[in-house]
Amino acid sequence: MKKLFLNQYIWAAKAFAIALTLSPLLSFGQAQPLSLQKAIELAQSRNRDLRIDSINIHKAKQQTAITRGLLMPNISLTGQFQHYFQKPVFFGLNGNTGSSEKIGYGRFGGEDIGTAQVSLVQPIYNSGAKHEIERRKLLEKQSQLSFRQREVDVVAQVKQNYVQLLVLNERLKLQKESIVRNQKALNDSRSLLAQGRALRVDTLRAYTSVKNLEPDVLRLTYALQISQQQLRNLLGDVSETNYVLSDSLELNANETVPAEDRTYKLSIQQRPDLQILTLNKEISDKEIELYKSARLPVVSFISQYQIQTQTNQFRFGNAAYPPVFYAGVQFAIPIFSGNQNINKIALGKIERQQADVIYNNAQEQLKTEVKQVLASLIETSERIKTQQNVSETAELSYSITKYRYEKGVASRLELIDSEFALTSAKSNYLEAVYDYLSSKIELDRITGNVKDQL
Repeated sequence: MKKLFLNQYIWAAKAFAIALTLSPLLSFGQAQPLSLQKAIELAQSRNRDLRIDSINIHKAKQQTAITRGLLMPNISLTGQFQHYFQKPVFFGLNGNTGSSEKIGYGRFGGEDIGTAQVSLVQPIYNSGAKHEIERRKLLEKQSQLSFRQREVDVVAQVKQNYVQLLVLNERLKLQKESIVRNQKALNDSRSLLAQGRALRVDTLRAYTSVKNLEPDVLRLTYALQISQQQLRNLLGDVSETNYVLSDSLELNANETVPAEDRTYKLSIQQRPDLQILTLNKEISDKEIELYKSARLPVVSFISQYQIQTQTNQFRFGNAAYPPVFYAGVQFAIPIFSGNQNINKIALGKIERQQADVIYNNAQEQLKTEVKQVLASLIETSERIKTQQNVSETAELSYSITKYRYEKGVASRLELIDSEFALTSAKSNYLEAVYDYLSSKIELDRITGNVKDQL
């Protein structure tokens, strides 16, 4: 019975060791080294969200070009041909006949009539077109700022994903090291149990410790695969490339937390979304001017050159082609439009007030965001120092406990507790590093920074 029990333990341990050995081989896709700088460059050139916003910039430029056409000449060539089965009728040529109230008429002219004309309309004064062009230019600038904001967000997402992959790799490595230590403890327990120098409960406890760690390895492995897929999406990669990160988790010991006032002013100056809110106020002002200009006259220079002819039986070769040419000025003065312009101006003023409130609210929210991210940087930097000290202490404690256990002074339970404390301390240190780097990434996003350093 004892032999069967030990064989089951040995078979399970071997199966798990084989799974750990083959796990790197089970990853899909071609391996490719990737630095953070390269990841950001790939995202800036291939990210699908950025490409969509880039197309929006071209659309806005095209809309501006279309609006400029309102001030350019409009030249058109038109022609017309008509065939009358009965000649055209003209009334009143012969006067009234007797006491009859019927108006006399006559038919004359050709059965086939053709006309051709060239028309020119050149706006001379159109205040609405001018304001619309200026508004379109502001909208074009808005699309460029939207692209910049999207770029800031995408770069922050790439950094966050890159750090997450680094931390997951370190956590998986840490978990495998813990399994190796617990597996060695399990093998020692089996050996001592076979020699009759240990209790069965020690072997069961060691076996339970190993099995409790296996689900975490599986969870971290799947988390790595999901993070890899998220990274491919951010980089616009449609292949199954398996990226091998070439950078490592490094902290700059000399780095200081920036001042709150300076960070807030920098955010106001650099953040594209806040610049968009400022631009919205200018757009609202231009819309009010546009609505006001609808009450002003529109003056245009017009000219037309026309050729017309009439003939019978399609004999256009023998027909006459008398020209008609004129030029002049045309104006249109709006008198009453159902109070639409007045209501549009009132609507524009309301939207302007709303833009002011939105911008002021964004400024107040920014103060809170800056305070939160700086507080997080201070807290996580202090936590890193503490966890680094705890990790070093736990590693020393494990080494001492392991030495005492090998000398028969410490118990198996003390060794297991010491190993668990070491793994927890290193895991907490990694968590503190991840939180600190995440806060730095958030600081870059808040200040509109797209640099490639962490």
